[in-house]
Amino acid sequence: MKALVWHGRNDVRIDTVPDPEIKEANDIIIKITSTAICGSDLHILDGLVPTMKKGDILGHEFMGEVVEVGSSVQKFKKGDRVVVPFTIACGHCEYCHDTLFSLCDNSNPNPDLARANLGHSISGIFGYSHMLGGFDGGQAEYVRVPYADVGPVKVPESLHDDQALFLSDIFPTGYMAAENANISRGDTVAVWGCGPVGQFAIQSAWMLGAKRVIAIDNVPERLALAQQYSAVEVIKTTDRDDVYEILMEMTNGKGPDSCIDAVGAEAHGDTMIGKVIDKTKEVLQLPMSRPYVLQQIIMSCKKAGTVSIPGVYVGMVNELPFGAAMNKALNFKMGQTHVQRYLKPLLQKIEEGLIDPSFIITHRMKLADAPKAYELFKHKKDNCVKVVLTP
Repeated sequence: MKALVWHGRNDVRIDTVPDPEIKEANDIIIKITSTAICGSDLHILDGLVPTMKKGDILGHEFMGEVVEVGSSVQKFKKGDRVVVPFTIACGHCEYCHDTLFSLCDNSNPNPDLARANLGHSISGIFGYSHMLGGFDGGQAEYVRVPYADVGPVKVPESLHDDQALFLSDIFPTGYMAAENANISRGDTVAVWGCGPVGQFAIQSAWMLGAKRVIAIDNVPERLALAQQYSAVEVIKTTDRDDVYEILMEMTNGKGPDSCIDAVGAEAHGDTMIGKVIDKTKEVLQLPMSRPYVLQQIIMSCKKAGTVSIPGVYVGMVNELPFGAAMNKALNFKMGQTHVQRYLKPLLQKIEEGLIDPSFIITHRMKLADAPKAYELFKHKKDNCVKVVLTP
């Protein structure tokens, strides 16, 4: 089959690789009908994610048709149309019982690698390094899905792929981000980053009762998308802007009740010094988790406010104003998304017409053009916000 394969930093290619096979009784094989590029895939492209190996198949946002079924699988049969969560969970460990599926004890076959990098093992993740299981991803023609009775859900025929695909990751991730933000009715919520996760965090903040949502980004087309579909107030960041001062003016000095970091490890500095540091690290190929968004959030969030972090961080993050966070009594909540917890309720919201996730798609391309799609997405060319690939 054809698949998008990692060959090293900034080097991904379409290769011919072996077809996946049933390995365990609880596996299914899916023929991919739609897959997408996630912002966190760019961390892999940029060399930020440790334990990647040449030949790894990328992709963790995908859906398709079941073509093979393991002997113990109860939920699915050949021909079923399913969407698959990016986190892989066993369904019966302590964390799965508590619906903390991304912390599953059993689904990662490489727990020692995870412990060496994270302190503990977390769940396996499709197409996202060997410390998270070394599982082949879904930017391919076919993929093996373990623990099939725990993860995927059937997609009703009334929904097309574009409506269901983002249940695999970014819709639940945005929703959990808003849920973690501890939003009460009437609150002001600020969202840093209007990429796909940020867009869904914004929509979810409205669903959970926010009175005001302020979107912060430096990409005009992302802010325009948020204004068009989510009726937000916006802050467009530039070298001259001080986001803290603007937020204080907008909130009469109080600060937002909740702040969501939907950017993560590859935030870019708003200052010339920040940009010089970024460029130096890039030239030297140094791993970097940029703290600029978290710096702004910690200073801007109201006293005793909540900071929600769905944006992916890897390794160490330096230069955080942690004293401000402690003295202001800020509450932090973060983590990989417990996708299985949200699949059915969010699928119901789509079926009821409360949201159509397809609004986020700006580009549709063939799997064969995936390397070009990565370039478009990474460099935000042609107003690219979200790319969907079809084999």
